[in-house]
Formats: sequence, structure tokens, C-alpha cells
Amino acid sequence: MMMNTRLSAGACKQVQLPSMNFAQKSSFRMEPALPLPPPTSTTSFFRSRKKEKVVFVVGPTGTGKSRLAIDLATRFPAEVVNCDKMQVYEGLEIATNKVTDGECRGVPHHLLGVVPDPLADFTADDFCRHASFLTESILARDRLPIVAGGSNSFVEALVNHDVDFRSRYEFCFLWVDVALPVLYAFISDRVDRMVRAGLVEEVRAVFDPTDRDYTRGIRRAIGVPELDEYFRSGGRNAALLEAAIEQIKENTCILASRQLKKIQRLNSQWNWSMHRVDATEVFLRRSGSAESDEIWEEIVSGPSTAIVDQFLHRELDLVSTAMAVEEIKAAVGIPLPAMAAAGLTR
Repeated sequence: MMMNTRLSAGACKQVQLPSMNFAQKSSFRMEPALPLPPPTSTTSFFRSRKKEKVVFVVGPTGTGKSRLAIDLATRFPAEVVNCDKMQVYEGLEIATNKVTDGECRGVPHHLLGVVPDPLADFTADDFCRHASFLTESILARDRLPIVAGGSNSFVEALVNHDVDFRSRYEFCFLWVDVALPVLYAFISDRVDRMVRAGLVEEVRAVFDPTDRDYTRGIRRAIGVPELDEYFRSGGRNAALLEAAIEQIKENTCILASRQLKKIQRLNSQWNWSMHRVDATEVFLRRSGSAESDEIWEEIVSGPSTAIVDQFLHRELDLVSTAMAVEEIKAAVGIPLPAMAAAGLTR
């Protein structure tokens, strides 16, 4: 039973993809089924560059990646592409922590709950193919693609191993970080909230007593295998439930630690020049309080907005300068080399 809480609501509306046949990948074609609002007059600069721009929001689970991505998408004409490998599947909204309609604040999201087969193998290659299509589609609408999620293997495949994607786009990486001891405490509280929101009932609905394989599809999501023994015992043993919940917390903390190490490795190995945004102070305040929201704006959302704004307009400044030089050259009839020699192009 889904309780009346923000954690239990469905994922926000998005451009829907047609049914995916992962056994016949070459036959897949993606076309938006729903029209998106037309771009505003202030967004035309997204298509005016030689190399299009894409923003990535990365970080361990629970650090606020989705919140930041949505904040940015309300300040720039943007759309969010999910890169969480469990959130691409339909169902288990609570267990996979999909953003809710209210949390989306009207921002279009993509690759959320689009794989109907819970046992399908949605690979990094699948993600690269779909993310490439979506990036091109979003830019064609004069909007900014923001790729956000915790599956760093997907991000690495797209940015480092997809040669075409790397050659076509320029990237800005925002890394939302929280000190691990503080994050671990938050994760523990979040799991408790998920349980109150109906996590156990949600997983019970998809429990299959004939299947002990938790290595495929959405069955890999943290919260599903941990509850197996509890359900097999009849689903009434309080001690087994408590042990399962503690295992969910522990495994989520392990995931957060692994994700952090992966981000650190990617940053040093590939020189991604990430902008690290430390949100620890926010998590030390009571979640949802006015003070917490103010600090989030001050140390996370505000600085990130400034970083993205500079990233988007950096090339425009150079182009404007070059255009101004060309206009002066045409007006006075001075060849560009002569202007440079005279110091007029500095």
C-alpha cells in the first residue's frame, strides 16, 4: 500500500519512449510521443556554438543530485536525462528513489521508468545510444541537456568511450559531495522514511517465491534482495524485517562509498575538471527546514548556477569579441593582421 507521502508518489512526466527490445537493439528507434513546450526567445544561444554543451551532475547516492539538476533546470531552459541504472525501469518508485511529480517542478525528465521488462538488461551501450539521441533532441529544442544520476559507469561510457559524443559536445561536471559520516547518517534516516512510505509493501508486490536470482534487471535494486528471507518466512517475523532494513542501510552506504571512489578515480584518470560542490553543511541541518534550504541555495545551488552560467556563456563572449573585431575591420578597411599588430584586437 502506497502511503500519502512525497516518497511514495510516481515519477514526474517525461517524453515517453516506445517499447524497448533489448534482444534486437538495432531495430530500436526513439521518437518523442508527447510534444514539449516551445523554447523561449532567450534560449537561441544553445544552438549557436560550434560545439554544443552538456551539463553532468554526479555524486554518491543521497547527496542531492536530482534536487540540484532540477534547480538548474528551473533557472536555465533545460531538461534532465536520468543516468541511474535502476531508475530506468518501471516500478519500485520508492526502492529506486525516483523523483516525484512535485519534486520535478515541471521540468521534463527522460529515461525514468521507460523499461517495462523488470528482467531486461539495460546496458551502458543502451544508455549511450538513448542518451545521445535525447541530447540531440533536447538541443534541437534550444534547451540544455542536464545528465544526472549515480551510475558513473554510464557516465564514463558516454563521455570517455563514445567517440562521437565526445567529439560533438563540451562538458561541465558538477560533483555534489557530502562527508561520508554525515551522508551515512542521512542514508539511515532516508531508509527509515522509505519504510514508512511503503517500501516493504512495494517490494512484497513484486516478490516471486520461485525466483532467487537477484542479478538481473530491477531485481538488483537495493531493497529487493535484502527482503527475500523476510518474505520467504511468511512476512511476519519482526526480527528478520529489522535485519533486512539494517542490511538495506549498510548496502546503501557501501554503494555511496564505491560511487565516491569511482568519481575520484574518473576525475584523476580522465582529467574531467569537475566542480566539487560540498553540501555537507546542508545535511548537518534539519532536512526541509528554512535554514537548510537557505544553506543549500548559498553553498550548492547558487554556486552551481554561477558555474553553469559561466560555462554556457564563455564561448559567447569570445564569439562576440571576434564579431566586434570583424565589424570594426569591415568599417575601417584595416586587415586583421594589421589590427593585431596595432594592438586593436586585444
